[in-house]
Amino acid sequence: MAIGWLLMMLLGFGLWLYAQAADQQRIAVLLSLDGAVSPASADYLIRGIRSAEDQGAELVVIMLDTPGGLDSSMRSIIKKMLASSVPVAVYVHPAGARAASAGTFMLYGAHIAAMTPATNLGSASPVSIGGDTPPGLSLRSDQARLTTIYGNQEQQTDQNGAAEKEPRRGETAMERKVLEDAVSYIRGLAERYDRNADWAEEAVREAVNITAREALEKNVIDIVATDLDDLLMQINGMTVYVNGVEQVLNTENLQVLRQDPDWRAKLLAIITDPNVAYILMLIGIYGLIFELANPGALYPGIIGSISLILAFFALQVMPVNYAGLAL
Repeated sequence: MAIGWLLMMLLGFGLWLYAQAADQQRIAVLLSLDGAVSPASADYLIRGIRSAEDQGAELVVIMLDTPGGLDSSMRSIIKKMLASSVPVAVYVHPAGARAASAGTFMLYGAHIAAMTPATNLGSASPVSIGGDTPPGLSLRSDQARLTTIYGNQEQQTDQNGAAEKEPRRGETAMERKVLEDAVSYIRGLAERYDRNADWAEEAVREAVNITAREALEKNVIDIVATDLDDLLMQINGMTVYVNGVEQVLNTENLQVLRQDPDWRAKLLAIITDPNVAYILMLIGIYGLIFELANPGALYPGIIGSISLILAFFALQVMPVNYAGLAL
């Protein structure tokens, strides 16, 4: 009898140790994006989500503070979030941060959309880099540096004589195509996660902004959390759909594994900033012109060629592997 009790105690102690070990292995991966959405930040976030999947993480949290960035980079990130086998929470943090333009799309594309108080989102209208033509399309709110592709807003009068705002639709066929594509995209993301699609369209057409509290009231986001611990506590027990499968989140006692950008990602983030990319393109063009005008000068041609290659990579005209080969 005593031996039986001893065996049961040992078995219970072993199960307790196993449960403790299992809890210690349950992790949440924390990624961060502070700056423009670019090929470098897209590569970092996509690699981070893949790493979380390989580690069997329970959750990926992307801490976000961005003025926007390239449309192609944003879509690459969202594609990975939508296809991820691990739930992804996009969290606008710290206080004073923003999810402008492309960041708004990322919030709508996440399984969980969260913000901290004193943050904002919106201004999701597409803009072009350095001019009115769409090839350098960017989703960025910093309109002092980047030129918007839309013309003046039209108005019409209702039966009472009051002026009504006509939704922006663009002046040229290309502008309309870009705008309507962005509207359809964000509405599709909103419908996927049952969020406010009408406000999303307004953010794209009219570049409107709202605060965290307003976003929660309008069903634009799911949670307002003061910090990461508060976020994990609030989403514990929440039901999300990951690849069409219902999943109940268990964030209790999760070990947060922070994966900050490495030196490679930080360097590429500087180079691939849309404003820097535009400057690199100008340097490259004028460098080649000077080389052709003065054959044998050598340095202008070399500097111009390198600048153009970096600019093409930054604008995702050239994939990173071909850019490395050319360099």
